[in-house]
Amino acid sequence: MAQREPDIYASAPVRGLLAAEALALGPELQRCAGTFALQLAAASRATPPALPLLDRWVHLHLCQGRFAGDLSARADEPLPFQDDAFGLVLLSHALEVAPDSQALLREAARVLAPGGMLVLTGMHPASGWLPWLLWRGQPGLSLESPLRVGRWLRSAELNVERVQRVGPAWPSSAVVPHQGGPLGGGYVLIARKRRQAAAPIRLRPRAIAAAPVAGLAPGARRSAA
Repeated sequence: MAQREPDIYASAPVRGLLAAEALALGPELQRCAGTFALQLAAASRATPPALPLLDRWVHLHLCQGRFAGDLSARADEPLPFQDDAFGLVLLSHALEVAPDSQALLREAARVLAPGGMLVLTGMHPASGWLPWLLWRGQPGLSLESPLRVGRWLRSAELNVERVQRVGPAWPSSAVVPHQGGPLGGGYVLIARKRRQAAAPIRLRPRAIAAAPVAGLAPGARRSAA
């Protein structure tokens, strides 16, 4: 019987899938610019991509209901960041290990700046990866379909710009970045947060005082000499 690694995201098949995702997202991510970006990853050794137009990454690893990495926090609580703090949020298989995947997605949308990009990757539930996960003894993972994720994102004021299947249709031990196709075992999703509309300002006409007129007051009569 094959040796089963305790960390599935360190296994050769998942490393190949991660390579395929990075290959598919490379051109899009290279255009991202801003001061701060956030990566939420399921893989403990995940490193953010090197992007020349981004100043700084904040990296968090999600495992067993907690965030670790650049800070430590519970995963069932709001992210410890201000609203609209990041120009880019990258969720690398994070929904699969989150205690509440929809709540994590709402938090990711909250900390994303208007006009910012949210990038999400995951294993597709309609692929050969689901039975492999069960065979590996990983029943706790939650594989969300991109259609459902898209509905959640639209309700959080994001527009889905691209969804693409990537990687092999079933796990392979070869760490090769497959481009995949309509039956790819993983998917990448790119969405953008809607910009806040500027509130129109209604200008009130300013009252102008009438200039005083020299002479008699209204209704007064000049007395006869």
